[in-house]
Order: sequence, then C-alpha cells, then structure tokens
Amino acid sequence: MDTVHAPRDSVLKHPGYLNFAASRVFSSLSFQCAAIAMGWMIYDKTHSAFALALVGLCQFLPMVVLTFVVGHVADRFDRRRIGLICQLIEAVTAAVLAIATWQDWLTPAGILVAVTIMGATVAFERPTMAALLPNIVPSSMLQRAVATSTSMMQTALIIGPSLGGLLYGAHPVAPFAVSAVMFTAASINVISIRMSWTPSKREPVTLTSVFAGVSFIKSRPVMLGTISLDLFAVLLGGATALLPMFARDILHAGPWGLGLLRAAPAIGALAMSIVLARRPLSSNVGKKMFAAVAVFGLATIVFAVSTNIALSVVALLVVGASDTVSVVVRSSLVQLLTPDEMRGRVNAVNSLFIGTSNQLGEFESGMLAGFMGPVAAGIIGGVGTIVVVLLWTRLFPDLAKVKTLQG
Repeated sequence: MDTVHAPRDSVLKHPGYLNFAASRVFSSLSFQCAAIAMGWMIYDKTHSAFALALVGLCQFLPMVVLTFVVGHVADRFDRRRIGLICQLIEAVTAAVLAIATWQDWLTPAGILVAVTIMGATVAFERPTMAALLPNIVPSSMLQRAVATSTSMMQTALIIGPSLGGLLYGAHPVAPFAVSAVMFTAASINVISIRMSWTPSKREPVTLTSVFAGVSFIKSRPVMLGTISLDLFAVLLGGATALLPMFARDILHAGPWGLGLLRAAPAIGALAMSIVLARRPLSSNVGKKMFAAVAVFGLATIVFAVSTNIALSVVALLVVGASDTVSVVVRSSLVQLLTPDEMRGRVNAVNSLFIGTSNQLGEFESGMLAGFMGPVAAGIIGGVGTIVVVLLWTRLFPDLAKVKTLQG
C-alpha cells in the first residue's frame, strides 16, 4: 500500500495500531479511575491535605528516580513485553486494592504503597509505549498516528476521573475492580500488537549508555528546542492549576463551574487532535509550533483577566487546542529524529521533562498566586510563555526551519 497517499482513516486499519491505541486507552482509563478512588479514599480516611500531597509525591518520585533505568531497559528488551509486565502488575495492584477495600483491610499506608507501585509501573510503561509506536506505523503515517492516539488519550482523560467518581459513589470496591479488568484488557492488547522489530545489540551497561538519551537530545538542536520549549511553556503557563481559586473567588461559579473549567482544556485538546488526525500539518511545522505556543500564552492571559465564565471556558478550550499542536509536533519530531535503538532512553527523558513541567508548573503558579493573587500569576505565566517563544526563535533557529513531519 502506498503509505504516503493512504486514506486518512488508514492508521486505524494499520496492523497493530488498533491494539496499540486500545492498550494505551484502557491503561489510561484504568489509572485515572483508580487514582481518583485512591485520592478520595485516603482523604476520607485521614482528612489531611498533607496525605493528598503524599499521593502526588508517590506518583512523581518513581518517575524521577527510574527515568534513566527505564530508558535503558526499553532499548534492550522487547517493548511489548515491558508494557505487558507493567500492565499486569497494575492489574494485580488494582485487584489487591479491590479485595482490601472489600475486606476493610486498606489503610492510608497501604494506599500510598499502591500509589508508589503504580507510579513506578507508569514510569516504565509510558516512555516504553511511546517508543513502540514508530515500530508499528511507517514514518509517513506517524503524525496522524500520534494525533489519533492523542485524541483517544484525551478522551480517556475526560472519561476516566468521572468514571472513577461514579463507580466510587456506587461502591468503593467498584473503581478498583473495574480498573483491574481494564488493565488486563490493556495487557491483552499490548501483547497482540503486530510489528516489525529487531532487538538492537545489547551494549554494556555504563554511565555513558544510561545517560545517552540526555547526550543525544543535547546534540540535536531541533529536538532540544522542541522539548525545552514545551517544558518552559507548561512550567510558566500553568494557570489551570489555579482553577479552584478562579471558579470560587473570581468567576463565582461554584462546583459546577469548576467542573466545566477543568473539562474545557481536555475538550479543546480532543477537538484539535481530531483535526490533526484528519488534516496533518504538512508545511512550516516549526513556525506553526512556535505560533501555537504563543497562542497558548495569549489564551492563558485572557483566562487570567476574564471575569465571565463563558469567556474563561473559551480561553481554556484554546489553551487545550494550542497545547495539542505542540504535543503532536514534539512527539512526532522526537520519534522521527531518534534511531530505534535510542528511542527508549530519549522517550524516558522526554517523559521526565513533561512530568517535571506539569508538577513544577503547578507549584510555580501556586506560589505566585500566594504572593500576588491568581490573576497576576496567570498574566505573568502567559507573558512568560510568550517571552520564551521569542527567545527560542533566536536560540533554536533550526526549529523554526522545520518544514514537515515526514520521515
């Protein structure tokens, strides 16, 4: 089949892609569902904000600690089997949580142990699965494949927390039991993926080989530029972390308004990913990425100054849509510019950057809001994002020259 002139929906018909996408969606739904239940349960048991902070820390620390180990493992072994092992461990963990909840054995310490185990498996699973995609579809279909996968993941991010909350409301055992079933479905799909892959020669484990992903990214200005641009944009433009403050104190919208505001970026991201799956970026990709990040900054400013719930929702829709352009371009460039024997290590570093920017972005926005108020924090973040775009066009001129995402 001529992959360049393939039908637009052909990525779903490509051997292995549907199993890949199903595995990621089931896994994401399961994690979101269980995470909501674990957070609610530990707060219900402790009534402590500190305990909730520990939940976030137990999710984040394994990714930081394991990043370089993850990358090396993903480049030495069959990535499908790594995904299978991770998802089976997650399924067993969810099943144990269901049984412990049913028997009333579950303690706050037990929940934190479960969160840590899931955080560690996710640290392995996400970069490994990302590195798997170029082995499934040809480079000419990669952008469409990334956009389609992104749309599915955004749908999971919208549905997962709501599903977890509804199931927990029905019975505390339900979200964990359903998560165990969906993690099992994810594992069946990942091992069913059809692809062509030849294991690379296993080089000795040294400090140089473990940190090769960092060295590789530093030596490629286009890749370093796109990853760092996204890092600083999310770090500075994290006003969405302040949504409860905006909903209550500025928009006076109440809990329903907070739910609407939280959903808006994901809905915008989903809409844009569907557009990019049907009409992939075909020219001046680098300039369009810079423009999208600048729009992200402008939309953040509009959200920060808005006192109207409708305008705020529109601004957040634009935030999500513009961020998705950056995500698709970054993900596609990282995959296209990285040789297969390095993809595990490079994707692990990329995942660490993304996780760090999200976590530190929320911290930065919260600290600024504490000192200056949420509106000033949002404006500073949006302006900072636009300044970063202007600086990056000078620091990484080769990124602006990228014309296409074709391999």
